[in-house]
Amino acid sequence: MKILDRDFKHGSIKVVPEFLDDLWTLNNIIQRNDIVYARTTREVRFGERYERPEKGRRISVTIGVRVERVFWDRSLNRLRVHGIICDAPEDIGAMGSHHTLNITLNTPLTIIKEHWLDYQIEQLEKAALRRATPIIVMSIDDEGYCVAALRGFGLDIIAEERVSLPGKHLEGERTRALNEMFKSALRALEDATKSADGSIVVLGLGFVKDDFLSFLSERKPDLREKIIDVKSVNSPGKAGIYEAIRSGVLAKALKHARIIEESEAVEEVLKRLGGGRKDATYGLEEVMRAISLGAVEEFLVTDEVIRESAEEDLAVLGRIMREVEERGGRVRIISVEHEAGAKLKSLGGVAALLRFPIN
Repeated sequence: MKILDRDFKHGSIKVVPEFLDDLWTLNNIIQRNDIVYARTTREVRFGERYERPEKGRRISVTIGVRVERVFWDRSLNRLRVHGIICDAPEDIGAMGSHHTLNITLNTPLTIIKEHWLDYQIEQLEKAALRRATPIIVMSIDDEGYCVAALRGFGLDIIAEERVSLPGKHLEGERTRALNEMFKSALRALEDATKSADGSIVVLGLGFVKDDFLSFLSERKPDLREKIIDVKSVNSPGKAGIYEAIRSGVLAKALKHARIIEESEAVEEVLKRLGGGRKDATYGLEEVMRAISLGAVEEFLVTDEVIRESAEEDLAVLGRIMREVEERGGRVRIISVEHEAGAKLKSLGGVAALLRFPIN
C-alpha cells in the first residue's frame, strides 16, 4: 500500500493498493457513511432532452460517494464500493444517484472519515510497510496434496487433491501411482507460482515429501531452488498447513504475515477459556463489561462482524474500539479467511484478552 497523502485534521487519507492484501485491508477500513473518492467511468447524456439513448457516452471522471456497502470481489481481484454520489462535476448531473466504484490494484483512492480509529491507521501503516510476496505452502503425503498461498488475509487454497494409493505390498503399482500424483502436484505448484510468485515451504508426513523433493530436483530444479524450508507435520492436506501455522513452524517464513499474529491471539483466548481462567472473555456484552472495568488488554473482532454490522451496531463497535484504545488497549481485526478467524467466529466474532481476572 502506498500512502500518497494524509490529512487527519480533515479526516482524509489518499492511498494506492499494490497487493491483494491491501484490498483486504481497505475492505475492513472503509465503512458505511465514509466518503470515498476515485476515478471511475459513468455514462453521461448531454442536453436537456434525450430522445435518442445512443447519444449518451461513457466518460472518465473523479467522483465521491457516501458509502453504503463494500464488497471484495476476490474472483476479479477488486473492491466494489457502492454508495450515493455526494461530489461530482455539475455538468454530468450525477449528484444523489447511486454508483459503484471498482477499486483495483494501483487505483488511487481517497477515504474521508469523521473519526479515524488508531487500529485503522495502524492497519494502513502496516500495509504501507509490507512489501513481501505471498508464501506458497505445499502439504504432501500418501493421502494427496494441498497447495495454498499464505497471504496477509489468510490461507488461499489454490489446488487440492486426495488420492488412494495401493498398499506397500503392491510396490510397482504404488510407485506408478505416486509418480502420477507427483506430476499432478508439480503442475499445481507451477500454477501457484504463476499466480503468486513467492518462496515455497513444503510440509508432509513420512518420506513422501522427501521423495517429491527428489522428483522436483530431477524435473524442475529451478522450482526446487525456490523451496526455503521443509517441515514435518502430523496432519494431511490442508489440515497440515493449519497445524504448521498453529505450531509456529512457519513463523520464520511468514514473519511479515498477519495470519501468524492473529492465530496466536485467538489460540491464547481459547487456551485461557479452556483452562477456566478469568482473564479472557467473549461475546459483546461480556467484553463491554470488561472494557468498563478497564480490564481489556486486547480486543479481538472478526472482519466479518465489522463488514456485516448494521449502522447502529457499527457505531457501537466504533465506540467500543475507541474506548479500548483510549484505555491503553489494542484492537486486532481477525480475518475469517483462515482457521483462527473461523474459531473466533464460533465464539460470536468478539473476544478479549484481559489484564486481570474478572468474575
